[in-house]
Amino acid sequence: MAAFEAAVRLGYRYLETDVHATADGVAVAFHDGRLDRMTDAQGAIADRTYAQLRTVRVGGDHTIPRLDELLDAFPDARFNLDIKAPGAVVALADVLTRTRAEDRVLVTSFSRRRLNDFRARMARPVVLGATTAVIVVELVAFGLGIRRSFSGASALQCPVAQGPIVALTKRFVDGAHQAGLKVHAWTIDDPTEMGRLIDMGVDGIFSDRIDVLKAILVERGMWE
Repeated sequence: MAAFEAAVRLGYRYLETDVHATADGVAVAFHDGRLDRMTDAQGAIADRTYAQLRTVRVGGDHTIPRLDELLDAFPDARFNLDIKAPGAVVALADVLTRTRAEDRVLVTSFSRRRLNDFRARMARPVVLGATTAVIVVELVAFGLGIRRSFSGASALQCPVAQGPIVALTKRFVDGAHQAGLKVHAWTIDDPTEMGRLIDMGVDGIFSDRIDVLKAILVERGMWE
């Protein structure tokens, strides 16, 4: 929670997190599927109930927040949510429906199946991001001069390069814009690269160095 609070204090209103689910179906905000790397515990999040997970600490002091806690704590923020585990599909759909936060989120996943399952569970529409697999297919299509459908996605979220393929080129960004799609780049921490991507016309940048990103946006007169 402290990390999200720090971002909001800096003035950010678009926040990103990954979503996992506990054994009893509670959606939580955490990157890893396991606790070993970042907490004082071990094992998979999916193997613990939420009550058990509340005893786990990140950095010695911090609990892993529930997704509904984040939505409630920052009512003016928009969230980019990555479904990181199969069990998180139902948990995320339930939270967004219960809190009526469908219009505050963009939902994506590396798994097309999870994204399709999520979409099928939602009674109200939710903005979606394209999966990496879809983006790679579209990159090839763009290279051949073909315009294709992005399966209901409103945003393409990708790294600068995907293996041997350079994803974020000016041509790709322009083509996405012509198709009515936003382009978001991840994860960019170098200020020179941030500036290059902004000049290229990307619509959003994921970064772990949000202080650096803010400084660049302020310098360019783009900070609101």
